[in-house]
Amino acid sequence: MGPLAPISHRNLIAKLRRLGFEGPYGGGKHPMMVRGELRLTIPNPHGADIGVALLARVLTQAGVSREECESVE
Repeated sequence: MGPLAPISHRNLIAKLRRLGFEGPYGGGKHPMMVRGELRLTIPNPHGADIGVALLARVLTQAGVSREECESVE
């Protein structure tokens, strides 16, 4: 298992969908994805990849381990 690496917005959405999340849905200032009762706010799409620190925060809020995220391709 290597260190987390930056990821594109599209790939993050795809991984979260494979992990059981639905969406993204429009919300307030940011889109959100839903799994059961959990609502996960995700970063807005922009030109650059999502950095490691932000990716780690999103995974923590989603209740997804790093290993679980890396195992989904």
